[in-house]
Amino acid sequence: MRKQEAFTSSTSSHHCHGNEKKPIEIYMFIDPLCPECWALEPILKKLQIEYGRYFSIKYVLSGRLATLNLGKKQKYGSIADLWEKTASRTGMSCDGSLWFENPVSSPHIVSVAIKAAELQGRRSGIRFLRKLQEGLFLEKQNISSIEVLKDCAEGAGLDVDEFISDIHSESAAKAFQCDLKITAEMEVQEIPTLVFFNENIEDEGIKITGYYPYEVYEQVLEEMLPFKPERSNPPPIEAFLQYFKLVASQEIAVVYNMSVSEVEKEMKKLQLKQLVEQVPVKYGIFWRYNN
Repeated sequence: MRKQEAFTSSTSSHHCHGNEKKPIEIYMFIDPLCPECWALEPILKKLQIEYGRYFSIKYVLSGRLATLNLGKKQKYGSIADLWEKTASRTGMSCDGSLWFENPVSSPHIVSVAIKAAELQGRRSGIRFLRKLQEGLFLEKQNISSIEVLKDCAEGAGLDVDEFISDIHSESAAKAFQCDLKITAEMEVQEIPTLVFFNENIEDEGIKITGYYPYEVYEQVLEEMLPFKPERSNPPPIEAFLQYFKLVASQEIAVVYNMSVSEVEKEMKKLQLKQLVEQVPVKYGIFWRYNN
């Protein structure tokens, strides 16, 4: 049974963020080190492709893992174990051996860096977060290193000099503090948590904590809208790859309602045409689009 609850926010001022006027706004509470947030990527992609015209997403950094005392070896062991279990359960690869080989030394700076990226626009922030997650879960990088952060910023198409300057700015620090305040006010205790709001500020939001199948999020969207939303069809697989650049077989499988083995047959055809290359990871397969 999913953990879904009606939710009334005393912080309705937060609930009018961004320029896009769409009927639903989803607050997604995340931590960049959280494997379940990473595991939600296929579901979020499918939701955005099928129903993206009805909602916008605001990412809120919860600071949950940033507050951990990561200096203890046994804590590293339990985090590594959680990563491995999440990868084998969800099909989104993450390699727990990072915590023994190249652990993240400062989770706090990673959160501030995401807010610095967002200062260049919401989409820039989302692209940067994805690059961070790829570096962390697939490449076992210490994403709190300034060099790695710069590489991720460059990969996300940011102005790198502006980004580095913003990491040390009051604006990024304040933006992160604002996220922590929203997390506290909305009583978010676990990550990931998604809170769905509609346009009527008087209405209750719906809070969903944890990782669930796609149909759960689809159903909540339908419940929140005063009409039955129309589902959009996904683009051709090649266009999907061209847009996202690096995707898991699992992400393609969820978005296109295919089995992973069907996806891999399709991808091998694209590989023969030299449109994609296979990226070896610990669990499953990722595919990189060749520009």
